[in-house]
Amino acid sequence: MDRDQLRQLMEAVRSGELHPEEAVERLRALPFEDLGFAKVDHHRALRRGFPETVLAEGKTPEQVARILRSLSERSELVIATRAAQEHFAAARAEIPTAEYHEQARIIRIGPIPEPPSDRSPVAVVTAGTSDIPVAEEAAVVAELAACPVERIWDVGVAGIHRLLEHREQLTRAGAIVVVAGMEGALASVVGGLVDVPVIAVPTSVGYGAAFEGLAALLGMLNSCASGVVVVNIDNGFGAGRFAAMICRRTSAAE
Repeated sequence: MDRDQLRQLMEAVRSGELHPEEAVERLRALPFEDLGFAKVDHHRALRRGFPETVLAEGKTPEQVARILRSLSERSELVIATRAAQEHFAAARAEIPTAEYHEQARIIRIGPIPEPPSDRSPVAVVTAGTSDIPVAEEAAVVAELAACPVERIWDVGVAGIHRLLEHREQLTRAGAIVVVAGMEGALASVVGGLVDVPVIAVPTSVGYGAAFEGLAALLGMLNSCASGVVVVNIDNGFGAGRFAAMICRRTSAAE
């Protein structure tokens, strides 16, 4: 339940459309619901502005489906990340309206919200094509937070002229997510070109000495460009959520 839903509930009680006992029953599961194997946080949308996100990885398809059903009964939009086809099949059997963003590995229940017309876009940039799955996770998460997203793929430092072709796009963004494996240099380059917050996402893409993303992570942490923050390896979700928080607060302030 988010702030708008709670406000509507209180208005319904005040107007007499809803009996106080029924309102109490709807609020009974706040702040969480115990499913035995999981304690589902129904209070998170009120605290954070976003409902709880389900990490499907490591959970059985049946567990994911039950958690999503519980969340979807109280929130208009819920998602599961790192979801495989088996997770989606179980969720779809429980909730026929469930949709699957295959490349991002995200299960979505609920509509994609329309972003406000004054909201600056989130630019999601990849160094290579192999980084797109992690970048898509970031892009879809930002879109589900009602942020417009512009995707810029395969503009790594091995051919820097490809990035410069998009400089105007980068400059008008409210936040930029840079997704790169190998040595992770693209984040520093982008950070040196713009006055926009840059969220760097190291990926586990690369040959042996890339150490499954550790080389990119350390390269990004040692960025010589200011205004660059770094999330964990392959954490497109965290980057997309952080970028959305920046863009949402910026448009609200304006």
